[in-house]
Amino acid sequence: MKYVLVTGGVVSGLGKGVTASSIGVLLKACGLRVTSIKIDPYLNTDAGTMSPFEHGEVFVLDDGGEVDLDLGNYERFLDIKLTRDNNITTGKIYQSVIEKERRGDYLGKTVQVVPHITDAIQDWIERVARIPVDGKEGPADVCVIELGGTIGDIESMPFIEALGQFSHRVGPGNFCLIHVSLVPVLNVVGEQKTKPTQHSVRQLRGLGLTPNLLACRSTKELDDSVKAKLAQFCHVPLSNIVTLHDVPNIWHIPLLLKDQKAHEAILKTLNLLSVATEPNLKDWTSRTKVYDDFHENVRIAMVGKYTGLSDAYLSVLKALLHAAVAHNRKLIVDWVPAGDLEDVTSKQDPNAYKVAWGLLKGADGVLVPGGFGDRGVQGKILAAKYARENNVPFLGICLGMQIAVIEYARSILGLHDTTSTEFDPEAKNPCVIFMPEGSKTHMGGTMRLGSRRTYFQVAECKSANLYSNVSFVDERHRHRYEVNPDMISQLESAGLSFVGKDETGSRMEIVELPSHPFFIGVQFHPEFKSRPGKPSPLFSGLIVAACEVKRTVLSPSYGQTKLTNGSYNGHSPILKSHQNGKGSNTTNDSLNGIYTNGNGVYVDGSF
Repeated sequence: MKYVLVTGGVVSGLGKGVTASSIGVLLKACGLRVTSIKIDPYLNTDAGTMSPFEHGEVFVLDDGGEVDLDLGNYERFLDIKLTRDNNITTGKIYQSVIEKERRGDYLGKTVQVVPHITDAIQDWIERVARIPVDGKEGPADVCVIELGGTIGDIESMPFIEALGQFSHRVGPGNFCLIHVSLVPVLNVVGEQKTKPTQHSVRQLRGLGLTPNLLACRSTKELDDSVKAKLAQFCHVPLSNIVTLHDVPNIWHIPLLLKDQKAHEAILKTLNLLSVATEPNLKDWTSRTKVYDDFHENVRIAMVGKYTGLSDAYLSVLKALLHAAVAHNRKLIVDWVPAGDLEDVTSKQDPNAYKVAWGLLKGADGVLVPGGFGDRGVQGKILAAKYARENNVPFLGICLGMQIAVIEYARSILGLHDTTSTEFDPEAKNPCVIFMPEGSKTHMGGTMRLGSRRTYFQVAECKSANLYSNVSFVDERHRHRYEVNPDMISQLESAGLSFVGKDETGSRMEIVELPSHPFFIGVQFHPEFKSRPGKPSPLFSGLIVAACEVKRTVLSPSYGQTKLTNGSYNGHSPILKSHQNGKGSNTTNDSLNGIYTNGNGVYVDGSF
């Protein structure tokens, strides 16, 4: 097993996760099998209890692991399925060591950071690196490890020590260290400054780790003289210094690395030059560069609670992007703070209220993502009502599905006091309730998590057609509340159709409004399995409907067609589009996107 360690220096937020993912893409393109590990030095056992404002979205894996969003990048870039153990935290390591101590595994010894914590870290890395994640048998060839945080952080010191020991444990030719650092440009003089990187490398070397490659983040390509200076002062060969300058979108990074022959430096360090092939990134290159040829936009209103931080909905954004690109559209996401749609805002901040409603009404489609808590709920309900009444394509995810059901019960059934027990535990007439198996005393890891099976109940419904008429699908979940089973017959009599249920038939998974062009809510999170070139079917359906492309797959007809036996493999089927009377095959062309922050300021996904 070969190991590539990615560390970061000078400042946080340099893009270590994207860099690690891109290195994995490059090595995979060389014919190697790749797995990934993310180390987070925080004391939390996992990311499950952390606020999206604090740490971005919580990414959910098939096995129910609630992990750092960087593992989402790994899965999307490398098209792999990771496990909860691929995310190492200080909390997990200390917990495992303390459990061993309580069992007496250390035979009365004094348990210390060195060697017990550091040994536990190394053992964890070796064990997890051998778990296959690409659907094939046997371990991968290379494990890419990202160490979170910045060199010098006090909480990462045990990991630095452990990784220093680990480099000797696996031996020369099996360990490659890539240090991502910042080369800033001072506007006053316009000169690229190397001193921060010099100090960062000196600190890294003082802690027992010597970088094999330097990946330098900068606004523009490094001057040759700057590279030479870094090589001299950091003791890194000139050929092993690569520039990661600002690019239009993050999918250019593997191409940047390839153009600078970073793969050759890594393969040489790992003694893999004789077994690796020349990197084949033809498909990746075409997906990355063809986006600029798109001229038609599709505008989606994202109505959420955490719109001030795009990382809170990172996987949703990527899934929208994958779907838009597959249908040759440039994506524009209008961030709509749910609270700004509420009547109280019209009095407190009339301008914000006007802007929010302007964005909602100007969108081609509406998406209400998942979330927790009652802030902004009324605004989400109003968004769902607007989409339903005006035939605007709507997709509700997790809480978004529950919101759609609450709105329908209030507006159509006349149950004006109905709500979720999440928002009102004493509600007398709830249409969303706490799941019986959930815990009300512990938050971490107590939700309904991971891959669960949903069985289609209605042939030829929109959702089943989008999933190629399979009989069931496996999608990832993360929720504590569910639609009240006692209200299903009442809701369906009023026009809603619960077309997807779990294996018991009592838990609602997919809801549709047959009379609407596209109004779908799902209890699961389809965004977690979307991939570049393989978009989620439901997101594809939303984009198609938002583009007003007429497809037979979106027909509201509910016939007696028998569902195909088998399961959905996680990727969108190839569909035929018909626009202006002409049929054309959809293509998975590019990976870039355009987002707006709701105020007309465009953010293009730059690295």
